[in-house]
Amino acid sequence: MRKSDEIDVGALRERARLHMEQGAVTEGYTADRLAVLKMLNSALATELVCVLRYRRHHFMARGIHSQAVATEFLAHANEELSHADQLAERIVQLGGEPDFSPDTLLERSHAEYLEGATLADMIRENLVAERIAIDSYRHFIGYLGDQDPTTRRLLEAILAVEEEHADDLSDLLQHVPTVPPPVQQTLGLHAII
Repeated sequence: MRKSDEIDVGALRERARLHMEQGAVTEGYTADRLAVLKMLNSALATELVCVLRYRRHHFMARGIHSQAVATEFLAHANEELSHADQLAERIVQLGGEPDFSPDTLLERSHAEYLEGATLADMIRENLVAERIAIDSYRHFIGYLGDQDPTTRRLLEAILAVEEEHADDLSDLLQHVPTVPPPVQQTLGLHAII
């Protein structure tokens, strides 16, 4: 009689030969694969929106503190792109297709694409997006539990970087003056007075 902690190597070998077209998804995969793929594609969309926002902010940053902040925005954009690549790779490993369609990107993303008028606004919008990503990843990790340890570890690693980003942005926000955007003058009655 076998102990419960022993593995039946013969059965394991036999199962490994079944459904080989499924690659890494074996009989031991207990998560709802379609739900996981949907969540991974939402995370992918969120990362891509963040890449686009950070890159815009990198190029649009202006003001006395802009060079250091723009450099941070670019570094964050590159890290978010790396996250998107990792998520897309995992989607493929699970037999899915990464959705890079720009037509539905904002609908699938948890984060918004808000431009911000000032450097402080840009930092604030990126911080909000990071906080959204943090809670989204925590929820996803909690959902997975022990059903998909590979995806969970990937998400935990991404979550750690998102928390670093939020901390960086919070620090930057403390040191950037919050000056309102300049008021645009219009030709009208007030311009004559």
